Amino acid sequence: MLSFGRRFIVILVLFVSALPAAVMAGNVEYNVPMNHDWWWTAPERPQITVNVVNNDNVTRKCEVWLNVATDQRVPVTEMSQCVTLQAGDSTAMQFLFDVVPGFYRCTVTGDGKEVKKFNIGFEPENIVSLPDAQPDFDEFWQRTIDELAAVDPEYSMTEEKDKSKKGGKVYLVKMKSLGGVEVQGYLTMPSAASKKHPMPVLVHYMGYGSKPWHAEPYEGMDRIEFVLSTRGQGLNEPANTYGDWAVYGLGDRDSFYYRGAFMDLIRAIDFVCTLPEVDQRYIFAEGGSQGGAFTLVACSLDKRIRAAAPWIPFLSDYPDYFKIEHWPAEVILKKQQEIGLATGDLYKMLSYFDVKNFTRRITCPILMGVGLQDPTCPPHTNFAGYNLISSQKQFVIYPECGHDTRHPDWDNRQREFFRKITEM
Repeated sequence: MLSFGRRFIVILVLFVSALPAAVMAGNVEYNVPMNHDWWWTAPERPQITVNVVNNDNVTRKCEVWLNVATDQRVPVTEMSQCVTLQAGDSTAMQFLFDVVPGFYRCTVTGDGKEVKKFNIGFEPENIVSLPDAQPDFDEFWQRTIDELAAVDPEYSMTEEKDKSKKGGKVYLVKMKSLGGVEVQGYLTMPSAASKKHPMPVLVHYMGYGSKPWHAEPYEGMDRIEFVLSTRGQGLNEPANTYGDWAVYGLGDRDSFYYRGAFMDLIRAIDFVCTLPEVDQRYIFAEGGSQGGAFTLVACSLDKRIRAAAPWIPFLSDYPDYFKIEHWPAEVILKKQQEIGLATGDLYKMLSYFDVKNFTRRITCPILMGVGLQDPTCPPHTNFAGYNLISSQKQFVIYPECGHDTRHPDWDNRQREFFRKITEM
């Protein structure tokens, strides 16, 4: 049986920071090595190390400053150290400080020149962002699901022969979702799959504005894969009638883009359940960014999903999110002004679509990937929803990753996560 205790949380260092490894101020070199993978848990305390090397042939006085602010840019502490180094000498300055659970922006400067900007975290599982769901949240979504169920899906599958290979076939799938809107996706069916030998299926949910893609067939492929394009996006973008999806229908919960898009997620599960080659005991889901949000919402609304692996999930904790990063806050707040929507009414409407208000309903195992340096879906918003999940769960922090975790480690970790569940 899978164990999801705190001791199984893994921290990995796989990417080199986009910032230079060292910064020169005159002939003095300043370097900030990664310490403790940039996040800590009590009773540990955050500690930043700055290595200073005097490459000059004369004695130099060197001054280092550390500024720490919350992820909402509220100053927390400012510290400095000064040292005199003989020619060729070096030293390591240690900055130790206390913070409450959360994520923080650190800036290190040496002799007035910026050396490094980076995010750190402390006790991420103790970040509290209480749900703000309206009293009729569950009723609203049940009514929407019932409305979807009344729509004839009219499934169709057409083989894309140029994409099919020896290991399997690729099909273009079309179906009708909420409101009779047609959505599409790519299904990859392994050659070995059959009614007598059904396979697990992995449903991929796509990021905001992602271009269409499909799972490549390969010999020995042991799972069916379906990549969904929600309304107006991906395969459906040439016929997009929604404009900027983030603000379409803003102010009206029944017309807001994500009401229909969230139902597209369920329609995708409806579709794979019609395939006799699918082992319905093992329906898995994954996706990053918007796809990560979709993955969590799908698990909340559709209990047929056995387990899921969202990464850097979007659309969570709107009130704090809008204080941390500029997008999508800027476009949404601009639209709010254009339509004359009161701030209280804006957040009330968005609460019906806030991922953190869905995660309390999740009952399946979850594996979440986090990019600690993510400027688009910041870690605080990832954990706002994650910390409300009561089912088995586990997270992986990639301390030097920004808005991405897609690389061999995460892909392999996902596959192993799903494989173990099929063996339970």
